[in-house]
Amino acid sequence: MQEQARRLSEPLRWGRREKALVAILLSCLAVGLLALLAYGLSSGAPARADCIDQTFPSTLGAGEVKACGAKAARVCASGAYRGIEAEMRAACQRAGFAYKYPQSSNPN
Repeated sequence: MQEQARRLSEPLRWGRREKALVAILLSCLAVGLLALLAYGLSSGAPARADCIDQTFPSTLGAGEVKACGAKAARVCASGAYRGIEAEMRAACQRAGFAYKYPQSSNPN
């Protein structure tokens, strides 16, 4: 019992094996973090210039229009988004497409 009390009252002694193990673990952690950082900085697709991405208020929350390339050109040419014409025109102009304003439903 006294031997256990003496052992518990003394500070831990780190030998060469324990120090080497901690150094190896810290090195692996550092290499892993550097690899993750390099992957995060180098991955991901660059933003395309011919895409539109517009979010707007809708009946059940938010509606979203996302399109690139020919599909974006068709969306901009359709003029189908009433109530958000200014936002759609700006998104289409950023993508390099002309926005067609919707025709009035008034027959006059």
